[in-house]
Amino acid sequence: MSASPTDRLIDRRRQLLWVDCSAGAVVGVAMFTLGGWLSEWYEVPKKLLYFMGVANLAYATYSFSLARRSVRPMALIVLLVVANLTWAVVCLRWAVVFNGTATLLGVAHFVLEALFVGGLGCLEWRWRDLLLRARDLPPKA
Repeated sequence: MSASPTDRLIDRRRQLLWVDCSAGAVVGVAMFTLGGWLSEWYEVPKKLLYFMGVANLAYATYSFSLARRSVRPMALIVLLVVANLTWAVVCLRWAVVFNGTATLLGVAHFVLEALFVGGLGCLEWRWRDLLLRARDLPPKA
């Protein structure tokens, strides 16, 4: 029997943690790989971009640890949401602090990362009850 469209949508929402940890890992690796070059292009300190890389990799590790669990405690989901929203605020603050000294591309990076991470945090909050389990448990006999 095939799954209904609603069931498929619920399953996709449950994959949000995999999107989250993958994005964090990609950005973290990119900051380490391209940080020196981006620093010149963005006109922001290299150390800031390397810090962003460390933060993204740490965050990716945490969200990966949640994504691979079949059952996830609500407190850990809430911590993930708080981390996402906090990072979004930090990125927006950097956009303000470096506005005027960084290039438009550098400021745009901060703003776009804030929007992406903040959006993930909002979706994780909205779907927190769905994220408690990787999939529905089969009915008991």
